[in-house]
Amino acid sequence: MASTHLSLHYHIVFSTKERRPFVEKEWRMRLHSLIAGCVRTEGGKPLAVGGIADHVHLLIGLRSTHQLASVVKAVKVASTRWVHKTTAKRTFCWQTGYGAFTVSPSQIQAVQRYIERQESHHSKMTFKEEYLKLLERSGVVYDERFLW
Repeated sequence: MASTHLSLHYHIVFSTKERRPFVEKEWRMRLHSLIAGCVRTEGGKPLAVGGIADHVHLLIGLRSTHQLASVVKAVKVASTRWVHKTTAKRTFCWQTGYGAFTVSPSQIQAVQRYIERQESHHSKMTFKEEYLKLLERSGVVYDERFLW
């Protein structure tokens, strides 16, 4: 085979520190746009960014040379700086960890819709319930003592 062909898509979820409702509706869309721009700056492809006041979801495509942890760190650092510079939320920060789940090509559109509908989704389910469901669906073994 003369070249390499990849389909590396990730659904990434992370929360504000202590799941505090820092992300206000007035500037949420601008934050999501900035996060998409950060992914592009890192050489990735943002397919969807969404969330509510206490967390964010990303669906991104990456290259084989990317290190997922480095991309997530860059996104968190740049978006935190933007929030501090643009809003009055000087104590804003993201949680230390994150969830990352691989997405098969056949599920990309479903995950995009899921991310785009976060506000309506969270009228029925808390972030904690949602995150536990994502972990369980993905077969991730976890110790709940270290989740929150």
